[in-house]
Amino acid sequence: VCELTGTGEMWYNLIKTNQNLRRHIVCVICDRINWIKEGRNPYFVRELETGYVVIGDHQHFYGYTLFLCKEHKTELHYLDRDFKIKFLEEMSIVQEAVSKAFGADKMNCELLGNGDAHVHWHIFPRRKDDILQYRPDGLPGPVWWTPIEVMNDPLNMPSSEKLEEMKLALRKEIDKLG
Repeated sequence: VCELTGTGEMWYNLIKTNQNLRRHIVCVICDRINWIKEGRNPYFVRELETGYVVIGDHQHFYGYTLFLCKEHKTELHYLDRDFKIKFLEEMSIVQEAVSKAFGADKMNCELLGNGDAHVHWHIFPRRKDDILQYRPDGLPGPVWWTPIEVMNDPLNMPSSEKLEEMKLALRKEIDKLG
């Protein structure tokens, strides 16, 4: 676990808009994991051997889920071989469960780390026409062609009731596959 954790919600809220400061003070993923361990992360779905499954805060792409690695590493290749293989296997299970739980036409799975340098997967269930309005040519493309202000619009945050419904659906699919 990252030694930079434990800064709490006040610091998270203060630095979440300042990328440079954020990189030097806190690991947001480690904080989210600590909130899970403390029973304070409402987006938490399921703990697996190598990581934690959480519903994304914003649901412009309905069913958007993250798989957070239990180990604080900045690159996939820094994980021990056996752990890495298990992590990749579990990510595959999670993405299949997301696809089934949320009726995806296509799945996008991305491990980036430029903003939050702690290994974690972004798992996006996609629909055939989900970004066409943002493309001048009307063709499908990656989620990142959607304007960030659209993706992170507070109106895309699920209600408490909807969040519980989503977590239950995803838990059921993970249990079937696990």
